[in-house]
Amino acid sequence: MNWTTICAFEALPPERGVCALVEGAQVAIFRTYEDEVYALGNLDPFSGAYVLSRGIVGTRLGEPTVASPLHKQVFSLATGRCLDDASVSVPRYAVRVGVGGHVEVSLEQRVEVGV
Repeated sequence: MNWTTICAFEALPPERGVCALVEGAQVAIFRTYEDEVYALGNLDPFSGAYVLSRGIVGTRLGEPTVASPLHKQVFSLATGRCLDDASVSVPRYAVRVGVGGHVEVSLEQRVEVGV
């Protein structure tokens, strides 16, 4: 499995997102106040813009989420599914805090969300 080191875990501010280029794909990485990390595709499927990393991180019914900064559709950080339109989702990638406290992403562990 290929893991790409993104940054130190401590460099990720809680409840914020950052964007990283991983093997040519834009990946949005998020850290919650509970210190969980998530990785989604950065492309907002509603606007066609690469902006999800700039979205508003929060929760809906206890589920960690990000709201697109453009049209405010809300996506689950856990599954990538749009909570406002179940027919739409974004890719979710495997992410971990690896040796030395660095955030790592693997595109090989992409999780497809069914409709």
